Amino acid sequence: MKILVTGSAGFIAGYLVEELLNAGHEVVGLDNFSKYGSLERAYDAHPRYRGVVGDAKDVSLLRELLEGCDHFVAGAAIIGGITLFHDLAYDLIAENERITAASFDAAIAAHRAGSLKKITVISSSMVFESATTFPTEEGEQHRCPPPASTYGFQKLATEYFARGAFEQYKLPYTIVRPFNCVGIGERRALSGKQVLSGNVRLAMSHVVPDLVQKLVKGQDPLRILGDGRQVRHYTYGGDLARGIRLAIESLAATNEDFNLSTAEGTTVRELAELCWAKVRGDGPARIESDPPYLYDVQRRVPSVEKARRILGFEATTPLSRALDEIVPWIREQVEAGGI
Repeated sequence: MKILVTGSAGFIAGYLVEELLNAGHEVVGLDNFSKYGSLERAYDAHPRYRGVVGDAKDVSLLRELLEGCDHFVAGAAIIGGITLFHDLAYDLIAENERITAASFDAAIAAHRAGSLKKITVISSSMVFESATTFPTEEGEQHRCPPPASTYGFQKLATEYFARGAFEQYKLPYTIVRPFNCVGIGERRALSGKQVLSGNVRLAMSHVVPDLVQKLVKGQDPLRILGDGRQVRHYTYGGDLARGIRLAIESLAATNEDFNLSTAEGTTVRELAELCWAKVRGDGPARIESDPPYLYDVQRRVPSVEKARRILGFEATTPLSRALDEIVPWIREQVEAGGI
């Protein structure tokens, strides 16, 4: 299968492209390197990979790259942690809507031309930002109040783009919602606003690398946002990539949506204590709280039954094992000045 992946230099896409290549697919990757700058990946020279530098809002370019492609993974987006939800509230929804519209314009044209078989949309667990039913099943996004943040609202809009494109143009789709991806590859964002957290300035905005880098840089006590009771399901990037690949390949996934997540929930305080043990290993963690942000969702607990039943997908990498990979990588990045 030949697959176009937009946002190919992104965090999750780095895992996904490698997963697709290992499964025997041919991949065309498109990215403008706007988040981290130019990056080199281990698969850049792979004989079945072609990397293209360009704008995912360029419909003509997308249509050109989709020629001969069986599948389109629409992954390009401005994305970041909770600070971006506040600092870029307008840019997130405006720019991501432009990217989404361009993606579907090109996909519809390619499908009508007879080449493209399906589009897979990378949505987000943030569509469940206002959910109060846990574990949250697929479909709850249509029953619960809409997301309060512009980022969550726009991610929900991408799912409506998919449904609308099928209703009007019969473009088959699959929607996947990664939950709290953790892994290596995330660096200091070029446009990231630096936020002071105790004695450490951050510009990454995702909780795992932020906590680890603060510990590596010697912060004591370790500072967390809020009281630490927020629940998340931290899912290893390699597991998420496998789930997305299964959703791409499965005929049963056509016109379906899937939560892709570990079944294991972890509070922010439990995460902080685990990071402390991995980095310091010197007794009980010393933790203090900073005031939380407005859009700091208290519970995000997915149902994973549908992905297990239809895709045969289960996230199998424990958080502790993922941190064994992440902590040394963060140390190297801190020493090299990349974080």
